[in-house]
Amino acid sequence: PSAILVLGGSGFLGVHVVHALQRSGAAVHHASRRPVLPARAAPQAIGHELDATDLGAVTSLLGALQPALVVLCAAQSRIADCERDPARARRLNAELPAVVARDAARRGARLVHVSTDLVFEGRAAAGGYSEDADARPLTEYGRTKLAGEDAVLAECAAALVVRLPLLYGDSHGRGLGASDALFDALDRGETPLLFSDEHRTPLEASLAAQWLAALARTELAGRAHIAGPKRLSRLELARELLAGDARAERIAAGTRASAGLEHSRPADVSLACSRALDVCPIEFAGLHEAGLSRVRRRSD
Repeated sequence: PSAILVLGGSGFLGVHVVHALQRSGAAVHHASRRPVLPARAAPQAIGHELDATDLGAVTSLLGALQPALVVLCAAQSRIADCERDPARARRLNAELPAVVARDAARRGARLVHVSTDLVFEGRAAAGGYSEDADARPLTEYGRTKLAGEDAVLAECAAALVVRLPLLYGDSHGRGLGASDALFDALDRGETPLLFSDEHRTPLEASLAAQWLAALARTELAGRAHIAGPKRLSRLELARELLAGDARAERIAAGTRASAGLEHSRPADVSLACSRALDVCPIEFAGLHEAGLSRVRRRSD
């Protein structure tokens, strides 16, 4: 079988994507600055050390591996880091996708580019943003990710851009994602401040990766959304993750306005997933409960 390459394969989502893609029987390669994956996550995957800001090195790796499928998870995803260093954010979130898409178009390879719900300004109507809704990002992160989306589709019309929501789930002991970051903060004795006025459609990371891997095997092109079925605030999600856990009493409820945030955060970027569901029908209504069950099983 042809090779698969996951750029950013050691990140929170990337680890789960590598694991999901391994089920196809293909040789799965992953590349990142520190290409070491948890042994239980993807024991057969082949790692490559790569600085994704070095676009020449990226091109060389693509040329050496000639992957039939590339999943681009690599990004500068921390909002504060993007505001602090917009040039690096643009390099990783806009210029890197353009280079990868150009290579995919030239070789006829399948490209799936991972993007974010934060390309939207935060005024989702009931049912969430559709794929063709106007994207008006509030942050440098959102702006550079939208530029990356546009570059990918301009360079490679057959590519698929997948926008993802807030993710939670197993980060393999690294405190990443909505749930592990929350649990780690509580374990340190902190009182996490969570907003009641910031809404998204969260999804457990391994379920997101399985859905993304299924979409990668289709010919769907353009933009698609993968998200959970339930619109939740950060505060509501935390309470669901901690249902029956005494630590839930230590959560502090707040609002974006009262927190005095340095950078704007959109109020509601809930996503509608009609295109992904049309192509890959799944048990959508039960997706959130399935995700919560995976997290609770792991913490028991």
